[in-house]
Amino acid sequence: VQLQASGGGLVQAGGSLRLSCAARRSTHIINAMAWYRQAPGKQRELVARITTGDNTNYADSVKGRFTISRANIKNTIYLQMNSLKPEDTAVYYCLAANTYWGQGTQVTVSS
Repeated sequence: VQLQASGGGLVQAGGSLRLSCAARRSTHIINAMAWYRQAPGKQRELVARITTGDNTNYADSVKGRFTISRANIKNTIYLQMNSLKPEDTAVYYCLAANTYWGQGTQVTVSS
């Protein structure tokens, strides 16, 4: 399984970005997929997670601002990020089946 993430960039505080992550070369629909992030000097942390049944959970710091969704047949997940804050600046990674990591996409929020 290969994960390809995209959608990162530079945005001003209060702005929005949408990340995408597609799992390639999977022979079946992957149940759990998630977004993590890692800021400089900090540990990687869970941002949001979603299952095929659309069960979701979010880090407290992003609740009400970020929305995770998925297209099951495509093994693709999205992260809609609104009301971005400078503290959301990090490299965002997708994770599939609790095993496969994507390459990461940089999100930078300027104040």
